[in-house]
Amino acid sequence: MSDKMNVDALFLGPKSENQVFFKEMMDYAISEHMHWRSDFHPEDAPLMTPVTQHQPDFRDTLYRTEGILQDLSARLKTKSVPWFSPRYLGHMNADTLMVSNLAYVMTMLYNPNNCAHEASPVTTELELAAGHDLCRMFGYDVNKSWAHITSGGTVANYEGVWVARNLKTMPLAIAACEKSKDLVEGMTEHQLLNMKSKEILDLTDELKKRGIFEEVRALTARGVGVDAGKLGKFLVPRSKHYSWMKAMDVLGLGQEHIVPLDVDGNYRTDVEKMREVTFKLMEEGTPILGMVSVVGTTEEGSIDAVHEVIKLRQECEEKYGASFYVHVDAAYGGYVRSMFLDDDNQFMEYDALIERYRNDDVIPEGVVWPKRAVYDAFAAMSEADSITVDPHKVGFIQYAAGAVAMKDKRIVDLISYHAAYVFEEAGDDNEEDKQVVLGSSIMEGSKAGATAAAVWAAHRLVPLNISGYGHVIGRGIVTADWFAKKLATAEPFVVDGRRFEVRPLMHPDFHMVDFTFKEIGNDSLEAHNKLNQRIYELCSYATGRTYTKDFLTSSTSLSEEEYGQTPRLYAESRGFSDNEWNTVGSVYILRSAVMTHFLRDEIRFNNYWNNLRDVFTSLLSEIIDEENKQKLAHTAA
Repeated sequence: MSDKMNVDALFLGPKSENQVFFKEMMDYAISEHMHWRSDFHPEDAPLMTPVTQHQPDFRDTLYRTEGILQDLSARLKTKSVPWFSPRYLGHMNADTLMVSNLAYVMTMLYNPNNCAHEASPVTTELELAAGHDLCRMFGYDVNKSWAHITSGGTVANYEGVWVARNLKTMPLAIAACEKSKDLVEGMTEHQLLNMKSKEILDLTDELKKRGIFEEVRALTARGVGVDAGKLGKFLVPRSKHYSWMKAMDVLGLGQEHIVPLDVDGNYRTDVEKMREVTFKLMEEGTPILGMVSVVGTTEEGSIDAVHEVIKLRQECEEKYGASFYVHVDAAYGGYVRSMFLDDDNQFMEYDALIERYRNDDVIPEGVVWPKRAVYDAFAAMSEADSITVDPHKVGFIQYAAGAVAMKDKRIVDLISYHAAYVFEEAGDDNEEDKQVVLGSSIMEGSKAGATAAAVWAAHRLVPLNISGYGHVIGRGIVTADWFAKKLATAEPFVVDGRRFEVRPLMHPDFHMVDFTFKEIGNDSLEAHNKLNQRIYELCSYATGRTYTKDFLTSSTSLSEEEYGQTPRLYAESRGFSDNEWNTVGSVYILRSAVMTHFLRDEIRFNNYWNNLRDVFTSLLSEIIDEENKQKLAHTAA
């Protein structure tokens, strides 16, 4: 049997091309479960007899069940968004892996709850195995790190702040406890608040040896609360997801202690300004609780310079004797790291990577990816303290499947509610035999074991390296490159004597392509924003059934309030004056995550683009027609 993977065989397909196999496997999943029930103590008599099943009320109940499901199906088919189609280029959604769908359904029937091992003896192990996969992908030592599945990136980000908060207060707790204060004797409060993560965790090992870990842990933020200002500032890029604001609220740290980091013209964190802000805080003696780098910003798909953050932290440690927690929010782009790993899961040198891309036709000639800064950012992720990643985004696994990975699994002890330590012994003292008690070690309690099975199954079929996910994700990256280039060089659209030009916000770091239409000769930024908002409305659920749309996309607004002056650069490039920008202060853009796998063929893509030009022309015609009717109505009035 060949171990070569065919990407087209992974998905049901836009036209249900793989429906025969999918139906067979779905029937297998359900049949196996029914056999399992029947075979459990076969000596037991059936509890529903044929006589019961033929009672009128029994049949009526089944009929009502059928009616409800038919109603649900009609609702879903009428209003759901067809993520599976190449006509959809919007949010981070696409066709999902058949193996994940099937694994979820198969496991769902057993209804495991991964809160406790006794309720999920199979799927708890699958979750831990999937966590190992993610740690390995990020370059962590799988024997020292830990990852688990969450309901999404928001909860994963919460956990990042949660562990950072509890870690930051541990040295203060050690100093406050009579039985442990000798461990930090002579250290000032400032020094205690600026310790390295590893140094703090090494101290917790000593607390465990002394048998006073729980006693001291009760004096951290989890036990006595927190003086939010004392812990310092939390530095987050302006491109942040809103979950970071919520996290500071939920964890009692206060949104006022977030310091926004400016972004550059590529919507990555501005490295020079980040350094200025950081060194200013250091000079002032203000602690830094943590710093976030975003790998795949929600609105632009940009990749922050993680390597510069790691370098900056090292500089602060050497120059000021002060360190801080680093979290990478890779909810969107985390799985892209698989594209840098060889078949032995080793991070490849840049030149060797590009050669492999060409040889395996992952990234063809003419597509420059990754940019060197993007490559360096992914390489440095292994130095972060924790990482958020969403399998339900670029892992192509159905909702709800987020995850968080932690470089040093000892940190979990700081949030665990297990009586001993979270990695309890299941067998002997061998590290491999130790199991984590999920429910008491994470922010969520009950959660579906079916999700763990879906993620685990995906990783078994599609390896987290260049030979697996590399081929799947690479298709979208190549298509996005082609799409951005077409937008950048597109001839104007001429409709009813009026000319419209389309241009991308920038060339993408990943596969998110942002762009806008502008009427040539109309230098009103407000008119520009209205035009693009109307295009979005016509290409979304806002104006009727999405199933009938020729093209579907998403949108966002890049405002001065949220992004500072960075969006002004794009406004200027489109010919809008400073006065226009100062008056409006935002630019409305169309936003397309190019996650489809089915446009990688250049001839197919060119046909798609030509059809899309016709769709854009039709949309502009519809908008002009609306404007003309409004003018006539106004004149008549």
